[in-house]
Amino acid sequence: MFTLNCKGRLLSLDRPIVMGILNLTPDSFYSGSRMETIDALLSKAGQMLEEGATILDIGGQSTRPGSEAVTVGEELSRVIEPLCLLRARFPEAYISIDTYYGEVARQAAEAGADIINDISAGSLDPGMIREVARLKLPYVLMHMKGNPTGMKELAVYDNVALEVFDFLSFRIAELQEAGIRDIIIDPGFGFAKTIAHNFELLNKLEIFQLLERPLLLGLSRKSMVYRSLGISPEESLNGSTVLHTVGLEKGAHIIRTHDVKETMQAIRLLEALGQKK
Repeated sequence: MFTLNCKGRLLSLDRPIVMGILNLTPDSFYSGSRMETIDALLSKAGQMLEEGATILDIGGQSTRPGSEAVTVGEELSRVIEPLCLLRARFPEAYISIDTYYGEVARQAAEAGADIINDISAGSLDPGMIREVARLKLPYVLMHMKGNPTGMKELAVYDNVALEVFDFLSFRIAELQEAGIRDIIIDPGFGFAKTIAHNFELLNKLEIFQLLERPLLLGLSRKSMVYRSLGISPEESLNGSTVLHTVGLEKGAHIIRTHDVKETMQAIRLLEALGQKK
């Protein structure tokens, strides 16, 4: 059983939990995740919590393949006020900030964020790891090559599961050396990986249990779902739920999803199935 120390509150992972996605961006790949007003954000957050989400993940820039980075200032202008309002409206919720900027992580933590979710493993801002160590917050360590703008060209591996495993193992040691204790690992589905790579990672997901860290699964409505099925992201709920179920059976602890209700249903049904064995 894993626990995460979130500013003195212990978040238990004795059962799988859900992280609900809240995007404050105009260009997220899935239109249903874009929160265009504060009222829409608060309403969606409340719905997610009612449906069973434990963590709300708020992000201020798109990291889809080919996306262009926004500045620190632009990202701060998008996320800090909404984060403050979320913290005030839902004081018991756990909130993560999806950013690769150390300054955004710092100000978000001051505004109420409990977890830092960094797609870059600290590679896109030299100050991020130092800031996370100072903040003493749980850190989501994700595998990615390069940056979102050009990562598609870097999707080359001899053995994707082994290479991602080795990267995460090496980086965990570096983070521990820096003083970061609560580390969540994320194989980085869709980040510098082809659809075939994504399915190979999912097929071998259980190997990441050897790292003895909580495992986050982030494949909700991504291209491995909709391109495989010849549909759109908006039509990808069922496919996402199927793959979430596979991930849960292979040891995922946190499911990052656009669709909280359906993901919680998968968790509950698998728990019921386990009780009947």
